[in-house]
Amino acid sequence: MAQEKQFVAEALRRMQIEEYLQKEFSRAGYSHSEIQRTPLSMRVTIYAHKPGLIIGRGGRNIEMISKKLSKDFGFENPQIDVQEIRNPDLDPEIVAKQIASGIERGFNYKRIANLTVQRVMRAGAVGVAIRIGGKVGGEMSRTEKFSSGYLKFAGDPADTLVKKAYARAKVKLGLIGIQVRILPELPSERVVMKRIEELTKEELVAAPLAAVEEKLEKEKKEEVKEEPKVEKTEEPKVEKTEEPKEEEKVEQPKEENKEETEDGNTKEEST
Repeated sequence: MAQEKQFVAEALRRMQIEEYLQKEFSRAGYSHSEIQRTPLSMRVTIYAHKPGLIIGRGGRNIEMISKKLSKDFGFENPQIDVQEIRNPDLDPEIVAKQIASGIERGFNYKRIANLTVQRVMRAGAVGVAIRIGGKVGGEMSRTEKFSSGYLKFAGDPADTLVKKAYARAKVKLGLIGIQVRILPELPSERVVMKRIEELTKEELVAAPLAAVEEKLEKEKKEEVKEEPKVEKTEEPKVEKTEEPKEEEKVEQPKEENKEETEDGNTKEEST
């Protein structure tokens, strides 16, 4: 078998497995599956909102899936792993299938799409876009778009961060296609720009407050500088008043009234 035909056959087999799992476990909130080839076996990981319905009592459904994969799809020793999706409103596969099932049951597509957009945004998504195409409102086909939030449609973030899913609803007039795009988190560049905008806004708001605080700080510094000057002027005044009192107590005039004689004796001046 040529290499191109081998790739086509492998892709066809994976598509058939997806259709089988989706049909078998639609009530369990089935999202998607991943297939990995290991040296000893084929590992199949199933993602669903209600993993208990896929596992079944005592793992009966797991045994059924493993037999089906080995018999109909040629998997040798398949290993089944079931993972839970905790927030189904952020999974585009589940959201698209819910919209398709609602349209098939006869609900208005506009009402379903608008309610779904609100629910996805409340779940914490950055942006969501829903596109419904087909004979939704009459015999003529058309396309309706519903969106909210921030979403990338081109570039690397659109390929790596935006999650996409497709579903089909079967009605009397034909097939209706549903496309769902969800951006669960902002790109790193957008996060940085948003932070810079917030900082600039905070600085503009805090600018007048900062000016007032600077004035208050300057006034406090001036008050602190003036206080030690008052203390220095008071201390020398007290010392100057005390020093002359001590000098007055010294009896200097007695020594001045005394004169020395030729004999070395002193005599007092007669008054």
